[in-house]
Amino acid sequence: MSEIKADLKKMKGISEADKRMLADAESLLGPDPSEIGWIKNIFYGNIREELSFPYPQQDAEETARCDQLIAALDEYLRTEHPAIQIDQEQEIPRWVIDRLFELGVMGMTIPKEHGGLGMGVTSYVRVLEKIGEYCGSTAVLVSAHQSIGCKAIMLFGTEEQKQRWLPHLANDWVSAFCLSEPNVGCDAGGQETRCELSEDGEHYILNGEKKWATSGAISSVFTVMSKQKMPDGKDRVTALVCTPDMEGIDIFQKNRSKCGIRGTWQARIHFKNVRVPKANLLHKEGKGLNVALTCLNYGRCTLSAGMLGAARHCRDQAIKWSRTRYQFGRSLSDFDLTKEKIARMSALCYAMDAMLYMTTGYLDRKDEDIMVETAMCKVFCSEMGWRSVNDAVQIMGGESYMTENEVERAFRDSRINLIVEGANEVMQSFIFGYGGKPLAEQMVGVKERLVWDKDESLGANAKRIFSNSLNAAVMSKAIPLGLELYLGLKKAPPKLTKLHPTLAGHGQKVAWLVREHCHHFKMASKVHEEKILERQTAQAPIADNAIYLHAMLCVLSKLDSQIRAGQDGPEFERDRTSAMHFLDLAERWIRENWRLLHRNSNTSMRVAAEAAIVHNDGLPNDRFIIPERSPVAQGTGRAPDQSAIKQFPGGSVAREIAAEQQQH
Repeated sequence: MSEIKADLKKMKGISEADKRMLADAESLLGPDPSEIGWIKNIFYGNIREELSFPYPQQDAEETARCDQLIAALDEYLRTEHPAIQIDQEQEIPRWVIDRLFELGVMGMTIPKEHGGLGMGVTSYVRVLEKIGEYCGSTAVLVSAHQSIGCKAIMLFGTEEQKQRWLPHLANDWVSAFCLSEPNVGCDAGGQETRCELSEDGEHYILNGEKKWATSGAISSVFTVMSKQKMPDGKDRVTALVCTPDMEGIDIFQKNRSKCGIRGTWQARIHFKNVRVPKANLLHKEGKGLNVALTCLNYGRCTLSAGMLGAARHCRDQAIKWSRTRYQFGRSLSDFDLTKEKIARMSALCYAMDAMLYMTTGYLDRKDEDIMVETAMCKVFCSEMGWRSVNDAVQIMGGESYMTENEVERAFRDSRINLIVEGANEVMQSFIFGYGGKPLAEQMVGVKERLVWDKDESLGANAKRIFSNSLNAAVMSKAIPLGLELYLGLKKAPPKLTKLHPTLAGHGQKVAWLVREHCHHFKMASKVHEEKILERQTAQAPIADNAIYLHAMLCVLSKLDSQIRAGQDGPEFERDRTSAMHFLDLAERWIRENWRLLHRNSNTSMRVAAEAAIVHNDGLPNDRFIIPERSPVAQGTGRAPDQSAIKQFPGGSVAREIAAEQQQH
């Protein structure tokens, strides 16, 4: 955009904690892309129409191949897959994993030359959506294997590493990704596991512990994130590929019983002086978080796909129930509040689909600046999918709570999606901060050049302001900004020129909302100044509105493509009316959030929260469960009673299978 920008870490009044947070974020995310993408332009009040219109289309040949795969997969899932057994017994049988390998599902994105199907992200996500329709646990297994396990090697591995590992990962090996730790959840940069080069320079010595490693106990390879001291003295994260047969690796817990996705296994792994060959370094030393964050772009899409599949199935099941369940002499679908839920489920499923496959289009096209877009996809699909499943539960009533009905399992499986791959609250702050970063830097840059600084002398202020007032580049940004912030004179809304004529009016409305979103971001930044960095309740409505605007534009683009393709009939009419209803819902949510920026209960909320915290601080810790590595209360909480809970003692299943194969 413009070079009239500032370093946000140097803003006056910013706390040391916020400075560190910004510095850590910059280190994690790396340099800004050379050209800002779709969402950052929306924060600017612009629409880069060419990035999302027309709606992305798949290659016809690959679409046909994927259709064949999905047909075979659907046949398996309907007739063979033991979804209830997996949930009840808390384990995905090995024969199921082998069947998925046989179908090609486990290696579908791995290049053909390495034994996979060589399909793109959109095809892969279509398959994950189909699996999510039947079994959330299996969707997570496949996603963890390909989106973050295989993907790390596919994207960052050397040719020798790819030849060594990918053929197995396409055909018989499961993979895992070890990022989380007892003290590391959303704070991916806080790794406590460490590695250092051996004296001979041939190995990395790895020490630490990993937690929540999905499929870790059944994996033959796993990528491990660890801190390493760099030549400049700073600690950075390095990615290493480990195998369970390495001396010093102890998978001391295969899994823990949990609420949903019960068939997936999350391992705890201890590393003690593990000698990892230097040839197992993935990418470069100190670039491990680049590996992790890039893989998360894919993982967030496959999480969304599994959620969409479950939501669609629950929608259809709930509607069918409402048509055949009678109370008070009428079908449930005759009642207005049931119709409200049916319409909402249909609208949300359409919007989830539109955003998800727009995002996979960005990934298949290899767009550069898409980290905010994938974060939005995860937040939107996890939240709206959860709402859809919840509506289905309410429509089906008590029957939905019964174990034999898939809706009950989908309800439990769906809740985790709001937490994993970046908790939605963390993602809201990321979307606000990273999506609005270019505009915020420009606003602060103008302020630093033209606004009086009470810490400077009269002469220094006058010299700085006068010289910058003669700078055409500075004033070209400052004058429109000042007119908008102080007189309410806004720039014209952006234009959508590629929409079908029947959608033009809706496009104009969304364009106006984009302009207003930019204005509210600027006004909130003016009101809160540097304090906005710590006021998440001010960030969240703006972040949510950016998500809703993105969803509205995805919906318009998808519907435009359907109209131009000449679609008609009951399914298209359901889609068209669902799209229209979503546009109405989203506009209402956006306007409600604007109101919340000015009229809210945040003051009383903070007071009430502090009072509740003070009271809770007086309660004895030994009555409650405390984080195992708490820096302030470790060892003071009660140990939960697990005597009646199924346990999963340690050991590597993959290592056991390999040993058996060698014996035979």
